[in-house]
Amino acid sequence: MINYLTNEQIDKSRWDDCVAHAVNGNVYAFSWYLDIVHPGWEALVEMIDGNYVTIMPVTKKKKYLIHYLCQPFFVQQLGVFSRQPITEETTVAFLKSIPRKYRLVEIRLNENNPLPKEAKGVEWHRNHLLNLNKDYTLLSNDYHENTKRNLKKSLNYGLALVCDADIQEIIGLFRENRGASVAHWGDAEYARLSHLTETALVSGNAFVYGVKSLNNNEIICGALFMKSHNRITFLFSGNNALGKESQAMTFLIDQVIREYAGQPLVLDFEGSDDENLARFYHGFGADPIMYPGFTYRCFNPLR
Repeated sequence: MINYLTNEQIDKSRWDDCVAHAVNGNVYAFSWYLDIVHPGWEALVEMIDGNYVTIMPVTKKKKYLIHYLCQPFFVQQLGVFSRQPITEETTVAFLKSIPRKYRLVEIRLNENNPLPKEAKGVEWHRNHLLNLNKDYTLLSNDYHENTKRNLKKSLNYGLALVCDADIQEIIGLFRENRGASVAHWGDAEYARLSHLTETALVSGNAFVYGVKSLNNNEIICGALFMKSHNRITFLFSGNNALGKESQAMTFLIDQVIREYAGQPLVLDFEGSDDENLARFYHGFGADPIMYPGFTYRCFNPLR
């Protein structure tokens, strides 16, 4: 039986134990992560002998008396997580269990949530994953030619990696450059990102790297990475004009690959449906992986 639980009814310790031991767990699904990015989240839970066995976050909101579900900021994939292999029937059963009061749903599931090909309300999104369990030489040999050229160009700028970079500097780079055209991000979203970073750093689930130019000793590029479930997730980045000119982001990602090469880890680029970003990530030898989204208005098409 799938139970619908309000935020107050969720046992966070049992929830996190399920996420930690799920066959498809990820960092986004931990209760501390959800508490920051989407306060008040609720849940669908299947319990056996008092243990949470299969779960699904319910990221609810309300506007103008309309109850709806949306995908939180800084979360690429949620959906169904389970200690057991997930079948199409399991995924469908959880989607059917979304309470009827939610008349608008726009959520993204995860790459291990199978669905029937004919399922209505489903659209597919693209991610890129790179298996790091190879020697760095083998990994870098698989870089595309354009990526190799950009990396060579970056070395001509005398760039240096900055470990334990300040997330506020990275946020500042983003806000002053690409963020200037992202109208739906405001102070609240950046404050949430800061809180998320600080919490994840304390728990050992994150690291922040920057890149500086030896010419001016300033951070010109940087990124926040999450670590969980043998996966390093490229969550957020900032870049300025010099960073773009010097190919600092290519340099930074190559440094991460170099550092973690030969370990049983996956580098998750967290996207992208954008063709230019997809080409950039694919250039490091990453493989495209599709994952489902689920959308409907008024009536759940799976019922």
